[in-house]
Amino acid sequence: MTRFAITALLLITVCFNVFAQKSRKGQPITVIAYYFGPPEQVDSFAVEKLTHIIFSFCHLKGNVLVVDNARDSLIIQKLVSLKRRNPQLKVLLSLGGWGGCETCSQVFSDEKDREVFAQSVKNLLDYFQADGIDLDWEYPAISGYPGHRFVPEDKPNFTQLVKQLRKTIGKTQEISFAAGGFSTFLEQAVEWKKVMQVCDRVNLMTYDLINGFSTVTGHHTPLYSTPQQKESTDYAIRYLDSIGIPRNKLVIGAAFYARIFENVDSVNNGLYQPGKFKRGVPFKAFPTMLSQDSGFVAHWDPVASAPWMYNAAQKLFVTYDDPRSMRLKTAYAKYKKLNGIMFWQLGEDTFSGGLLDAIYNEKVK
Repeated sequence: MTRFAITALLLITVCFNVFAQKSRKGQPITVIAYYFGPPEQVDSFAVEKLTHIIFSFCHLKGNVLVVDNARDSLIIQKLVSLKRRNPQLKVLLSLGGWGGCETCSQVFSDEKDREVFAQSVKNLLDYFQADGIDLDWEYPAISGYPGHRFVPEDKPNFTQLVKQLRKTIGKTQEISFAAGGFSTFLEQAVEWKKVMQVCDRVNLMTYDLINGFSTVTGHHTPLYSTPQQKESTDYAIRYLDSIGIPRNKLVIGAAFYARIFENVDSVNNGLYQPGKFKRGVPFKAFPTMLSQDSGFVAHWDPVASAPWMYNAAQKLFVTYDDPRSMRLKTAYAKYKKLNGIMFWQLGEDTFSGGLLDAIYNEKVK
């Protein structure tokens, strides 16, 4: 090989490596906020740092999607008005939520009902000038909210639902859905390949992996699995990747709230110990409700890349996301070339210097 050829090859290699580094560093990702808060607070958040905001929640009335009341209508109008500050912002309407999809299994089992529902979605999107629908049915085909119907037929019916929505609302409006980040949902609830051909993205609820029904403490929103806890953000991504779901349609989830467990022994500072769920705490209330002065001591799990707190005097264990874990999750989404990161929910953040800022600062690095 000539000296010129060697020099040219080295130059090409260097240029490729620089391009690869820039591509990895600059990988654009979506930042998606669910919003479940009062209308008067909407304008106070840094919405310029978001790509999407999802109103939570609309509900079924018969086979029609409805906005429950005038207050919710005002919230949606406020969210849409934020486009004046952020012209790139997409505003989606969400169906359901935990406890909010009692009749979904029955309604979506019928072809005609799916058609009527899809038309009602289009009508609402047109009326509010919103940009799409997010389906938060918890859960098709597997047990979710206590007492809500679930049957095996929910799985193919969900596929038919998203197909009908796409047919009715068109290609320019977005369709996403919230999915449980735990194994049972991932393996049993939806026909992934069929659904993801139609949907723009899936919002993986990789939080509440330790939840109100858990009897042993753990990380409710860990980035990585540990020997004691299989369920994690990375586990969900690796599973979906292994069955051929495009990573550029996967959105990981983060929590703007903590879960507190009581009557927890001090072994391992409360981590992976028996306990009973006590309550949730929004991030904005951490300084007053989870302060060091009150006996809460912060710890870090380097395996899970997740924080926790323990209060020895009160025997309280706390699992949550913090700015450090938010930065790591955002970096993970960039490195894995995922669609992005979402969180529940914006109304629980501080107006500045909070978890959204941690996500955004990592995103633009």
